[in-house]
Amino acid sequence: MKFSKLSQLFLVSAIGLILATYLTACNIVTIDYVFVTASASNTAGSDGQIYTYAADAETGALRKGPPVVSSGGTAPVAMAVSSDYYNLYVANQGNNTVVHFGIASNGVLTKKDSITTSDVPVALAVNKAGTYLYVTTGSSSATLTEYSLSSGTIGSAVAQEQLTIPGYGGDTVISSAVTVLPNNSAVYVAAYDKSSYNPGGTITSDANPGWLFSFSVGSSGALTAAAGSPYEAGVEPVALACDPTNRFVYATDFASNQLIGYTVQNAGTLDFLVNGPFKTGNGPTGVVVDPRGIFIYVSDSFDNSVSGYNIALPTGTPSAIGNSNSSLLYATDTQPVAIVVDPALGRFVYTANHIGNSVSGFRLNPQTGVLSQTQATPYPTGASPTALAVVPHGNHATQAVTP
Repeated sequence: MKFSKLSQLFLVSAIGLILATYLTACNIVTIDYVFVTASASNTAGSDGQIYTYAADAETGALRKGPPVVSSGGTAPVAMAVSSDYYNLYVANQGNNTVVHFGIASNGVLTKKDSITTSDVPVALAVNKAGTYLYVTTGSSSATLTEYSLSSGTIGSAVAQEQLTIPGYGGDTVISSAVTVLPNNSAVYVAAYDKSSYNPGGTITSDANPGWLFSFSVGSSGALTAAAGSPYEAGVEPVALACDPTNRFVYATDFASNQLIGYTVQNAGTLDFLVNGPFKTGNGPTGVVVDPRGIFIYVSDSFDNSVSGYNIALPTGTPSAIGNSNSSLLYATDTQPVAIVVDPALGRFVYTANHIGNSVSGFRLNPQTGVLSQTQATPYPTGASPTALAVVPHGNHATQAVTP
């Protein structure tokens, strides 16, 4: 059978495309694994799940990784990863559990152990030394509990602190986030006073609504409230991040559309950044500082976007980063509620989009902090994703700052 010149040209083009696709696939190098908590369906009580994605080293694009695993309960809301990237912890509100998973070099998760909390778990953090897991709980009364860790295994509670507002001991306090300084010396908890801030409900207190609790951590894990703690934190602080040099702490105020900054003093005490707070998009939820301590990114749930900021290194002051269209916002899928920066290269940013049932990906310009969307973003997940965690692939080196 003979081909016309046009047919021959088409055949050659098709073969070239197939070969290019094959070679591209062969050259895909995984730089990180991205874990996303979601549910199997939107039906109440459906199984909590952890979805794993492999991030391409060149583009940051995500593709499906190892099979989906159960989160060990229902309604997963938070995750934390140990600094050696061998252990993942997931909080499930549906059955009041915190479940520990081992992370293999290929991203496969294996359930190891779990604990049952006395009240609804809200947020998790692991100190960099890998010796303590911090869990905040409470649907009507917030508590911070510190658990010992041994090779990742969750041990007994070694310290516990009830979160109350001075002068308003009877108020209902709800925790929302917890973070630990990279040097392990202090732990911070964001919370709000529901008795004074309760949209659509009854107000019974005139206390300031938003607070940031600070505790210094002793050598045996003892928690001691820092001088002046708790510190005012706007109206409804919902997320926290520390910079890698242990100098600054940042909180997003969901109700006031702002980012609040603090400088870290001795024994975990905090002072406000003098020129704050700083404007964000509407409904800021997650916040993350890049591994080099140069940029901050905030997920703005009501704007379906990410806000980016440069950090002035001497002062910690954030200044907004505009994109190529002179906009201060980078579009995501619907309602981003969590945000991470990859630790391997520090060049990719991802958001979990609660209503979009997806993850949005961005490539980070390491010189300017400007974001551009990754290929084929957003990436489908399970129902109503809530949290993100990311680990480098295998033994890949990570971006880090030594204070």
